[in-house]
Amino acid sequence: MQKPSLPKGTRDFGPLQMARRTFILDTIKDTFQLFGYQQIETPAMENLSTLTGKYGDEGDQLLFKILNSGEFLKDVSADDLQKPSGAVLTKLSEKGLRYDLTVPFARYVVMNRNDLTFPFKRFQIQPVWRADRPQKGRYREFYQCDADVVGTDSLVCEAEIVLMIRRVFEKLGLTDYSIKINNRKILTGISEAIGEAGKEGPLCVAIDKLDKIGWEKVKEELTQRGFGSESLEKLTPLVTLESDLAGKIQFLKGFLSSSETGLKGVEELEETFAILSQMGEDLTYIDFDIMLARGLSYYTGAIFEVKVNHVSIGSVSGGGRYDNLTGVFGLPGVSGVGFSFGVDRLYDVMDELNLFPAESHTSTRLLLTYFDQQGFQYALGLLHQFRKVGIKTEIFPNQVKIQKQFDFANKKGIPFVAVCGEDEINSGQVSIKNMTTGEQTKFTMEQAIQHLA
Repeated sequence: MQKPSLPKGTRDFGPLQMARRTFILDTIKDTFQLFGYQQIETPAMENLSTLTGKYGDEGDQLLFKILNSGEFLKDVSADDLQKPSGAVLTKLSEKGLRYDLTVPFARYVVMNRNDLTFPFKRFQIQPVWRADRPQKGRYREFYQCDADVVGTDSLVCEAEIVLMIRRVFEKLGLTDYSIKINNRKILTGISEAIGEAGKEGPLCVAIDKLDKIGWEKVKEELTQRGFGSESLEKLTPLVTLESDLAGKIQFLKGFLSSSETGLKGVEELEETFAILSQMGEDLTYIDFDIMLARGLSYYTGAIFEVKVNHVSIGSVSGGGRYDNLTGVFGLPGVSGVGFSFGVDRLYDVMDELNLFPAESHTSTRLLLTYFDQQGFQYALGLLHQFRKVGIKTEIFPNQVKIQKQFDFANKKGIPFVAVCGEDEINSGQVSIKNMTTGEQTKFTMEQAIQHLA
């Protein structure tokens, strides 16, 4: 007999895990709605033509492709097998699982542009798939919670992203974290200032790995990507710069003095911080990280990445502004900005820090128990009354010894049981037992509801 198993990088979630995940998801959803975002969903699969070319070369390699239905080899000839794999792929697969929620959202906006009111604020909570190597905090199937606004280039949107991140983390009990922020225009300016104009793409891909492999390894990769030693020497002071926010901005204004694009990026960051101040907010948890790159190629303005300090998990949220994403689908000139929470990583962080509240496991609150058939029938009559007022109630389905029913309640973590015996039936009452303290009290139905509610 075949032993059951799961594909690597995927997981089952039991009742406790689902209750905790729901606690996280409800917190995020509540915040998105508070800021005026509306929920949509898109299909799990997209046409490969929609997905490819949007995430850079490395991202394209992590796309899960779906074989064409039926005889998927029918269009492949012997000559095709001698060609590069890309030529064969187009005949084997036309669809793929979505890599993120942003590109499908851009496709959605273009296809539904006549029905949307701009600026359009949407959020999406759905799974995504990446053919990555599984490890702690990195899965092949995982949920993202995206919030994006398109149809405006106002930096109020960037400021509100900071506020949404802070609100969610406050509600989840996370107090030691950093909201890293930068601007891709600054990185474009850096490539120009070090004499490597037009190479901001390779620069971003390489320095995005700075935290993982260190500066020396990043220099090796940049050298392989054609960056000269003089350029790397000019870049080093930025990598090693240690200063407060004001000091970094002042340094960049000098470093980027020859780059109009770079100075524009600095100006946008300063305006975002000013908007927060005008809202009555401070810059708590914000870390202006000049070397923050985020590898995805569609970002054009502000970029964000959130890391919880002193845990083994990497970033738990990220995003940025993308001015050109809808353009590839035939709708140019629509600016957008958004970010995403990684639910699975947030779960692992909260689990590691033991932050889940006990009440996040919202299981049954009351179990109806009985001694005999008469008690069973009496309990059935009470069941609807408890549920009608919103008390999560169930009845033990089989007539067994009452101690076995109590054991069931303890194992399932049900805090109260209602005992339906001869005395309760005759008096029209119910006895409620607190399974933690062992205290048992007889109530009228009205009193029992008030006690449990």
